[in-house]
Amino acid sequence: MVEKRKPEWLKSRHRPAKEERSVRRLMKDLHLNTVCQEARCPNRTECFNRKTATFLILGDTCTRRCRFCNVKKGVPQRVDPQEPGHLADAVEALGLKYVVITSVTRDDMKDGGAGHFAAVIEAVRERVPGVGIEVLIPDFQGDAEALEIVLKARPDVLNHNVETVPRLYTAVRPKAAYDRSINLLAGAKKYNPSLLTKSGLMVGLGESEEELIAVLKDLRKVGCDLLTLGQYLAPTAEHYPVAEYVTPEQFETYKKRALSLGFRDAACGPLVRSSYRAGEMYRGSASTGEHATPRS
Repeated sequence: MVEKRKPEWLKSRHRPAKEERSVRRLMKDLHLNTVCQEARCPNRTECFNRKTATFLILGDTCTRRCRFCNVKKGVPQRVDPQEPGHLADAVEALGLKYVVITSVTRDDMKDGGAGHFAAVIEAVRERVPGVGIEVLIPDFQGDAEALEIVLKARPDVLNHNVETVPRLYTAVRPKAAYDRSINLLAGAKKYNPSLLTKSGLMVGLGESEEELIAVLKDLRKVGCDLLTLGQYLAPTAEHYPVAEYVTPEQFETYKKRALSLGFRDAACGPLVRSSYRAGEMYRGSASTGEHATPRS
């Protein structure tokens, strides 16, 4: 398939600055990974220039083979027991007031890495009291006990992406299950009804508008508070192909519909990603309990 030509609205205008170099150097010195680099996020230059990053824990190798993702697949390495402390060092060094922590999927581990998530949350909280913490977690293969381990560590936001509509799961993320992801978000709310939950989807994979809205309704049925919608971009020619480039106008339509369904906030735009300006979204939603509009 010939790759579709990217429209102008998908071209980042940000150029590397000295802040970006300092973030890259810090990550290397502390032996930390970022999803910004591993997943080739289109916003990585902007975020690094602002001295922010989304930390990727549990190594850089995923046990699943989702066709949209650029993170390395294969047999993961041993988990670094010093990672929680190193990540706390980075949060302190960057002066972060809000941190997003995600991971590769570790189906090879009994708890899916939940205990390590909890250790990282605790280390960051101990080092930087008052910091906001958002975790973007895998599905833990539906293990409710693993989810509870993370929730007991008291993250401020529990994020789990459904990624796409149910019809496309087999082709796009064959080892995942739509109902499993919806149930995880429901379980988080059941455990702590006041916890902010969040989810995100990519568009442009071949979904219909009706299918997308149906997913948004499913998310609201389980109390999901925050939403991100962004354009899927194939990292390489070997990844799942882009079916459509969704216009900024359509993203605005999706945002209005999401807010009308009751999401506290929805960041919708071509370059929006799960953790893009996550701190702004959290602060707006946590402080007012009403709709906020972060820049996207």
